[in-house]
Amino acid sequence: MRKMAIALSFLLFWTIVKHSNSNQEFDVRQHLSTVTGYGVVKDVINTSFVPSHIPDGCTPIHLNLVARHGTRSPTKKRMKELEKLASHLEELMRDTTLHNVPAWMRGWKSPWRGKSKGGELIEKGEGELYNLGIRIKEMFPSLFEGDYHPDVHTIKATQVHRASASAVAFGMGLLSGKGTLGHGRHRAFAVTSESRASDILLRFYDTCESYKAYREKEEPAVNKLKEPVLDEISSALIHRYGLNFTRQDTASLWFLCKQEASLLDIVDQACGLFTPSEVALLEWTDDLEVFILKGYGQSLNYRMGVPLLEDVLQSMEQAIKAQEEKHPPGSYEKARLRFAHAETVVPFTCLLGLFLEGSEFQKIQREQPLEIPPQPPRSRNWWGSFVAPFAGNNILILYTCPASSSTSSKYLVQVLHNEKPIPVPGCNYSDLCPFEVFKEGIVAPHLKHSYNAVCTANLERIEKKSITSKLLLPFRWLFPVSTGDTQSTKDEL
Repeated sequence: MRKMAIALSFLLFWTIVKHSNSNQEFDVRQHLSTVTGYGVVKDVINTSFVPSHIPDGCTPIHLNLVARHGTRSPTKKRMKELEKLASHLEELMRDTTLHNVPAWMRGWKSPWRGKSKGGELIEKGEGELYNLGIRIKEMFPSLFEGDYHPDVHTIKATQVHRASASAVAFGMGLLSGKGTLGHGRHRAFAVTSESRASDILLRFYDTCESYKAYREKEEPAVNKLKEPVLDEISSALIHRYGLNFTRQDTASLWFLCKQEASLLDIVDQACGLFTPSEVALLEWTDDLEVFILKGYGQSLNYRMGVPLLEDVLQSMEQAIKAQEEKHPPGSYEKARLRFAHAETVVPFTCLLGLFLEGSEFQKIQREQPLEIPPQPPRSRNWWGSFVAPFAGNNILILYTCPASSSTSSKYLVQVLHNEKPIPVPGCNYSDLCPFEVFKEGIVAPHLKHSYNAVCTANLERIEKKSITSKLLLPFRWLFPVSTGDTQSTKDEL
């Protein structure tokens, strides 16, 4: 019960961090869902949760990292959306006296106008991963001492350029000073990738036919859930600025706000159009989409990530075998480092059972649906800005402990989220778990579901009524048939 209370305190703490403005001015950069920059969340510390003490004599022998790519530019499709927004704003300006219109809108042009390519890792994102590599090396020096070898420190990425570039930036930080190249004494290192068509470890969402069918079916319902919020805020904007904003304008202005704040540190233009309470609602619509289409909203979302969970477990078991058989240093893998996308990190986070409370962990073990995150101002424990910001990550460290230590298990697993210890429901709300408990209590229930069974199952076996369909049913009269006003946001994150 005490650990349960600690976990609930963790959730309360995060709610306070997100909504309390008593000590500091509202910072919209903390409220951008999965477009949030890593720097504004990585140092958030939960003072009510006391991390476990690593018993004396226990030493790390293996590290698993599952990380999202760093901050990136908008995709080509999204840049076109901003071009359309610029054109429509220009049209709106012709029909107004401009007395209430913010000055930045006059003649506004998209910062990305004229670009023919998009989605690449930007300089800020390079720094996020480079510095993450340096910090991880400093946190666990014994795992990264000695000569580099690609079989000892395995670095994997998807074939998407922002993920592979993130892996390179991380590797440069991790191995800085270990080579002879240039003033930074860099060294070459290997980054491996699977084909996009067959990568079931890091791009399972792109190869799972059942999931693609589920997402295609579910996206219109998710957009329908967003519409009342967008309409309410559109009306407020019209009243405030005297411009006849459409629902699509509001969605595009919110997207522009997120890009300006996260990528350019501009918070007084598009973001300045919205009040803090409106930002909270818009953030919630984004978090809702992540929850339903990538997270706990449907067990398929994370069950398809079982190959990645198996890969993590296998790496730990191999490290334990090397330890038991006393393999010499340099002959076995010490770290498996993976770089992918929000569509990878979010399901993996769900497989670990993070950001759950009460009986929710037992529910996902039984494949029961969870309630969607409640709308503000009610508190919630699911925040896209913390679950999967740019460069967001999960780190699992395997420790070996001497027989004389205070632990009853020879091997322990510590779980870090964004580099901070986090309560894990499957480990009795501790961040430190005996390996046997981690294997049998967290991993094993998921391994009952093979990737092939989950992803090639008859599509009729997917829940007949989805979570959003059920939610909309009693209120169908409130939601007229969509006329396509709101653009779908199927971009890969």
